[in-house]
Amino acid sequence: MAERPLRLLLLALAAVSAAPSSETVGRRFTLFYFTVEPADTLAIRGASVILNCSVFAEPRVRIEWRKDGIHLISDERRQMLPEGSLLIHSVVHSKHHKPDEGFYQCVATIDSLGTIVSRTARMTVAGLPRFSGQPEAVFVHEGDTALLGCEVNADLVPFVRWEHKRQLVAVEGRFLKLPSGTLEISNTSSSDAGSYHCSVEAAGSSKTSEEVFLTVLPEMDADREATFLQKPASVSKMAGQSLILPCVVSGYPTPTVQWLHHDEIIWERSQRVALVGSGSLQISDMVEDDAGVYECVAESGNQTIRAQAELSVQVPPRFLKQPMNIYAHESMDIVFECEVTGTPVPTVKWIKNGDMVIPSDYFKIVNERNLQVLGLVKSDEGLYQCVAENYVGNRQASAQLIILKHDVPIPTVPPTPLTSATADHLVTATSGLLPSAPRDVVALLVSTRFIKLTWRPPAEPNAEILAYTVYYAKDGANRERVENTSRPGDLEVTIRDLMPEMKYVFRVVAHNKHGAGESSAPFRVATQPEVQVPGAAQNLVAQANSATSITVTWQEPHSDNGPINNYKLYYMENGAGSEQDVDVGALWYTMNGLKKFTEYSFRVVAYNKHGPGVSTEEVVATTYSGAPSAPPQNVTLEVRNSKSIVVHWQPPPPGTHNGVITEYNIRYKKAGRRGETDSTGGNQLSQTIDGLERNTEYSFRVSAITVNGTGPSSDWVSTETFESDLDESRVPDKPSSLHVRPLVNHIVVSWTPPEDQDIVVRGYAIGYGIGSPHADTIRVDYKQRYYSIENLEPNSHYVITLKAYNKVGEGIPLYESTATRPLTVPDPSPMMPPVGVQATVLTHDTIRVTWADSSLPKNQKITDSRFYTVRWKTNYPANTKYKTADTNTLSYIVSVLKPNTLYEFSVKVTKGRRSSTWSMTAHGTTFETVPTSPPKDLTVVSKEGKPRTIIVNWQPPSEANGKITGYIIYYSTDINAEIHDWVIEPVVGDRLTHQIQDLTLDTTYYFKIQARNSKGMGPLSEFVHFRTPKAPGSGKLGKHPPSMDLGTDTRHSIGGHNSPHGSPTSTLDSNIMLIIIISVGVFTIIMVVIIAFICTRRTNYQQKKKRAACKAANGSHKYKGNSKDVKPPDLWIHHERLELKPIDKSPDPNPVMTDTPIPRNSQDISPADNVDKEHTRRNSYLGREQEDGVSSMSSRRGLRPKIMMPFDAQPPQPVISAHPIHSLDNPHHHHHCDGPSSPTRSYLRHQMATRPLASSLDRANSTESVRNTPNSDMSPALSSQTHTVDSQETDVPSVTYLPGSQDEDSNRSVPTAHVRPSHPLKSFAVIAIPPASTGYEAASSSTPLLAQAGANPQVHSVKTASIGTLGRSRSPMAVTVPSAPDVAESAKMLEDSDTNYSPDELNEEMAHLTGLMKDLNVITTA
Repeated sequence: MAERPLRLLLLALAAVSAAPSSETVGRRFTLFYFTVEPADTLAIRGASVILNCSVFAEPRVRIEWRKDGIHLISDERRQMLPEGSLLIHSVVHSKHHKPDEGFYQCVATIDSLGTIVSRTARMTVAGLPRFSGQPEAVFVHEGDTALLGCEVNADLVPFVRWEHKRQLVAVEGRFLKLPSGTLEISNTSSSDAGSYHCSVEAAGSSKTSEEVFLTVLPEMDADREATFLQKPASVSKMAGQSLILPCVVSGYPTPTVQWLHHDEIIWERSQRVALVGSGSLQISDMVEDDAGVYECVAESGNQTIRAQAELSVQVPPRFLKQPMNIYAHESMDIVFECEVTGTPVPTVKWIKNGDMVIPSDYFKIVNERNLQVLGLVKSDEGLYQCVAENYVGNRQASAQLIILKHDVPIPTVPPTPLTSATADHLVTATSGLLPSAPRDVVALLVSTRFIKLTWRPPAEPNAEILAYTVYYAKDGANRERVENTSRPGDLEVTIRDLMPEMKYVFRVVAHNKHGAGESSAPFRVATQPEVQVPGAAQNLVAQANSATSITVTWQEPHSDNGPINNYKLYYMENGAGSEQDVDVGALWYTMNGLKKFTEYSFRVVAYNKHGPGVSTEEVVATTYSGAPSAPPQNVTLEVRNSKSIVVHWQPPPPGTHNGVITEYNIRYKKAGRRGETDSTGGNQLSQTIDGLERNTEYSFRVSAITVNGTGPSSDWVSTETFESDLDESRVPDKPSSLHVRPLVNHIVVSWTPPEDQDIVVRGYAIGYGIGSPHADTIRVDYKQRYYSIENLEPNSHYVITLKAYNKVGEGIPLYESTATRPLTVPDPSPMMPPVGVQATVLTHDTIRVTWADSSLPKNQKITDSRFYTVRWKTNYPANTKYKTADTNTLSYIVSVLKPNTLYEFSVKVTKGRRSSTWSMTAHGTTFETVPTSPPKDLTVVSKEGKPRTIIVNWQPPSEANGKITGYIIYYSTDINAEIHDWVIEPVVGDRLTHQIQDLTLDTTYYFKIQARNSKGMGPLSEFVHFRTPKAPGSGKLGKHPPSMDLGTDTRHSIGGHNSPHGSPTSTLDSNIMLIIIISVGVFTIIMVVIIAFICTRRTNYQQKKKRAACKAANGSHKYKGNSKDVKPPDLWIHHERLELKPIDKSPDPNPVMTDTPIPRNSQDISPADNVDKEHTRRNSYLGREQEDGVSSMSSRRGLRPKIMMPFDAQPPQPVISAHPIHSLDNPHHHHHCDGPSSPTRSYLRHQMATRPLASSLDRANSTESVRNTPNSDMSPALSSQTHTVDSQETDVPSVTYLPGSQDEDSNRSVPTAHVRPSHPLKSFAVIAIPPASTGYEAASSSTPLLAQAGANPQVHSVKTASIGTLGRSRSPMAVTVPSAPDVAESAKMLEDSDTNYSPDELNEEMAHLTGLMKDLNVITTA
């Protein structure tokens, strides 16, 4: 809808002639307005009253009257005078019959023009004079001020007259009549003494009060305290009225009075403000600026008293801008403007020809004050009135609308004003050549709710086209609407807010500087029906069945658009704000379990295969009421005297009334007797029970009652009537005694009642505080004689006061002071915080936190009642609060964590009143898991200039649960197809947009998307659909965009051709890219083949060199090394054999890797080759270590190799590790290619000699699994990475060595196998070695333990290592052992060994280690 200035411009362009004659126009505005309107009137019962009304009009006018909006018929009492005024004879008014009181309006009608109504005048009836109270005798000192009251109704105050000694009192000078009718006499003298009475005269009847005597006492010249006889009161007055703010002060010396307004002294600086009487303020002809707070300040001697009152000045409505007369043509849109002001802010309503304008599709209230009429028709012509009103008054202003024929131009000369205050809304016009009709009006886009039109310019514009106007209406309707183009040159417009499946008629008119041209031929087009979803259900009815159930029924929609699958019933408790729903398969449903006497709203939505349809309008139903479900609250008793008790209570809690409480039932009884009942109204919250016995205890309880029954009763509350009727006209005396007994943090107060027992005591007030008794106050019952004041500060001085009180007030206090005792118990010392806090990640949402307690014994066993508090939080967002949990163990599993999130943990220990500080923090990041929410904000738009290409945009999922590695876009033309039949488009994870190309034109596509991370795929998003544009030949494709389901983004799409499947390149670019990819792939394959061939030949050459080096080093196996380079081995205690064995130190601190080292990748595993029987084994035990990427013999001795035994998914078994065994009789390392002195062979023989085996080796059937770890998930990985080969020896298993890196193939040590303990200081068992046999010895002497690749290695089958343990057989297991180093590195190792320890130094180190082992053995045994 274009802006109003543009519409006014079009009105100007619509004029045809610059100076139309009266014959051309034919019609003029008619002078028609009120000269006198009725005013608010105060009438006297039985008197006559006139409501004035006068109208100015050129033709004859008919005047009528309305009372309370209903036409008033004249009778013998109510007559209309010739000029139009209304005369009411003998106003009738009684308590139950008030026919004349109400709101009156004068209605003026000209048959050929229209109707106007006057402002609304309110008539109130004062009634006959009546006094609500009689004046009382007054005593006043001479020179002081006296007030004589006269209590009458406020509307009769203007009729009050005062008489003194039967003479009328002139209200002037010292005599002032206050706004309440009270007579003020200032500076009294003896002549003012005597009798006074007030009288009210109204409508010929009068009423006189009783006489009141004023006694003037002589002034004693004694100071009297200044007091207010009457203070100013807040008041509201209408602007223009007069006001007296009373301020009457008495005292001696005579007080002086000043007034302040906005904290400034008011001087009598103008005739509107004056001080009257003894100090009252009079303001005449009030204006808005007079509003505010006024303060009366009276000073008498050294005393100053103040009183404030607020004055509100109300302003009736006033027009800032009145509506203007308007000429217009049919189908135009016009706006009547009306701007008003007032205090309070007035409301605006509009009247057309005497009837209220009800807002609709064509009559709209704009900005809460202007009236907009859309698509003018002939019947809209007439008189329009803007009525502004607030509760101070109301005003009206009128304007006339004349609708001219299209061939009659709008006049340029302003016509005669409608009223003296009404302006005419006219525009200028010029003559000239007008444009012809626009051509080829077509519908570019037709939807269910809007139509987009386009056209070609007129064939004969005759000047520059400034704008186009589109007239449209429902087919067959008379009222046309107008829509204008927003910019010159626009040849299209979108008409919105249409109805579905409705035919509309359109025509277009062009405008140039001369005006509006010819109209195009009518063009009819129907909006599309909303055929996909069902319509609204019919005849929705909700009816209560009981206090907790409502049955809702409905009928099927008129347009179901296919079978209805189900209905969804939405319901909500009014005021709750949360709507709930339930699926229904029938045409009715009964809601049970509702609240009693509660209003519920219901609506129904039908569902078919396309989704939800149109919702019905809400219907409301209220459940039946029931008996209250809770008793009244806060039942208290107040002993009035010796025979009456007042019961007070509060209603039951909200939501438990279950209806309207009609009454309360009070039941009371004496001890041991049957009770009596009393009842009150539902709005009463207290009841006085009279006729009770003296000095008797009574119990009371209260219950609420509705029409459905009585609710539960409150608990019994007891009190005792007084023994006698005591005096309560004065406050009690002070208590007769007060005693205090201080303790560490409380004081016990005791007392005795006042000595005067004839005064009522309703309780005692105990005040206390440090240094002052006014810090806190506690009230106790009158029967209580002691009280303990709790939660005090130790070693502090408190002042305590005790006062008895009753209804009159508090009595004289009794004071006492004391000091609480000091706190002698010292604060407990804090505990040491837990140490060694570790966080082990278990799953994507759980982390195990472990710690040690340094205050526990070495076995870390908890024997007392201490507990630990674990707290954790994540640093994102920054303001995250800690979460805590308590446990009595040294570990805690924290669950329900967020995936892929870093958490920090800390622990503290608490024992009784002692607690530690928080420990140092440990951190852990939870594992990733699959996304649990789909990507958000999936939108599809067309690409500019490429109709076959669309752009898909989205946002990452809100719950990614890890790094998003990619997205998959699904799209299909069939929404019901299986998801695996949809076309997919993969997208990398760092992109949030993707292009899909080569789509079919004029086809609806459906799109879904899902995200993936390293753990898997997330859920699919909801589908969105998008329709590609039509083919270029089907119409003006470039003029309308394709649409998506959200309908929020439309762009022009121009035909083009792109490459398919979302590729961002064209067809030519795709072919070039395909050729490049194939070329690069072929080149890569050739290079890999060449490199593999070179590496194979090089490996064969190196193996030959290694065998030669081994033979060369056969005779030089002993050497002397530097003892400083040899580090003593780590030792561990084998409890079953008390042996010293070297223990491995894994270089990897990962706790998961401590038991069994796992290769980091497949390149870290060296395959074991089959070797010949003639190859000799080596006994070189050199350590390996890698620092800073440089490998040397001196830097590799700290790392000992291990045998890696891959395993399958068997139950956990002990771990076999390989460690070097040093000879204890020789401090030097021995290096051999073979020989009987091999430490490995010696160790094996030693084992065979000392421990017979329970079972022999069985290669095929008897093997032992050697894994003992709770983590069984690593078994397949290791099994898949371990290479095993066929060995020609049947008694010795082939093993595979897993090196730390590929660069250390030549630095290896011969390992020996033993069972690795699961506890640092205790092993499981010593493995059993197969018994000695001829075959085994032969294999031992001829088969090298370190396998090397032979000349022609042949892999026929997998051989496994078999170790018998306790006679149990296990499945085969592959073991890999490293190959021996080559000759060059062996020689270097021999040279480096010259710097090892000397024999004496090594013996000394071994003796030291032996002693250390004994100490450890003692500790473990203890």
